Amino acid sequence: MIRYTTAGESHGQMLVGILEGVPAGLDISASYINNQLRRRKLGYGRGGRMKIETDEVTLVSGVRFGRTLGSPIALMIQNNDWKNWTEVMSVESSGIGIPKITLPRPGHADYAGSLKYGFDDIRNVIDRASARETAMRVACCTIVRKVLEECGVLIASHVLSIGRAECKIRNEAVLRALRSPESLSALSARADSSEVRMLDPIAEKKAIGLIKAAKKQGDTLGGVFEVIASGLPIGLGSYVHFDRRLDAQLVQALVSIQAVKGAEVGAAFELAKLPGSQVHDELLLDRKGNIVRPTNHAGGLEGGVTNGQPIILHAAMKPISTLAHPLRSVDLKNRTNVRSRYERSDVCALPACAVIGEAVIAPVLANAFLEKFGGDSMKELQKSLKKWAH
Repeated sequence: MIRYTTAGESHGQMLVGILEGVPAGLDISASYINNQLRRRKLGYGRGGRMKIETDEVTLVSGVRFGRTLGSPIALMIQNNDWKNWTEVMSVESSGIGIPKITLPRPGHADYAGSLKYGFDDIRNVIDRASARETAMRVACCTIVRKVLEECGVLIASHVLSIGRAECKIRNEAVLRALRSPESLSALSARADSSEVRMLDPIAEKKAIGLIKAAKKQGDTLGGVFEVIASGLPIGLGSYVHFDRRLDAQLVQALVSIQAVKGAEVGAAFELAKLPGSQVHDELLLDRKGNIVRPTNHAGGLEGGVTNGQPIILHAAMKPISTLAHPLRSVDLKNRTNVRSRYERSDVCALPACAVIGEAVIAPVLANAFLEKFGGDSMKELQKSLKKWAH
């Protein structure tokens, strides 16, 4: 089964990743991965760090002549900003003379993390808890995304809301994508063409205005994004085992992203307000005798199992915790009430978070494929999938 781990600090020398379980024979290149890393850097409201980092991956092992070997894949992304932090983030020096951070920022892992590990310098928490880590997650998960694409599965995302700016219409690009898997690529391109990855031009304009105002006020904004995956066969996941329910695993993957505080399958929280007669997706026969659904309220999953419709997921990202006008906090060194500190940050990173959301669900879906169809190589996996389809 596919699993990955990341290492590295936000201002350290590099980010490192190890990805295991990818079938042999998958065509992959650094340029394919770098395209997704480029998308992660997009979005109105990003901070100065994105202008510093090139975010280009180096494939170190597990790939030969452009194809995976079935062995662990090692990846590396250099941090260009490291040159400005060599003393502060030194691996082997004593650290003598380096000021310690003792002011935790509300909303961050600063306070809880420093207590958990017994640190007297919050810098140790800041640099690992940072969302900079998601650059390597996107890199690792993009390889897995390629596995899914080879199996006919496409993933896309777009932003539904930023602050009070909400998309009021179900954009035609989304509706087409829900009817035809191939249209997901067009949806992704349309979202990427927007500075905030919104498909509603009225909401887009309002969102940009809100971000500008938040920046001027030293504040931040969050919002909600939607991820869609289509081309999935019926029967992935399990209703038998609670820990193999695909909906639970997908939600866990989304909530694992820094600053994401909630996720839902379909429009779960809105549907909870309605009677069952208006919620459940009926099964009908079309003229050719095929079973079809007029709606997809379930978001492509019933009982933790894919039902053949596109998977629809929503995730809510809280406003970024680092504020230019800091909130109240406590100095942990001298136990006094003070204002927190400011660490360079974004005003709004939701467009990038949506791209990360696309990435992190890929291993969950790919493992469901491998569990169902097996295969140590792409040829074996695709052969099993083709046999199932017929």
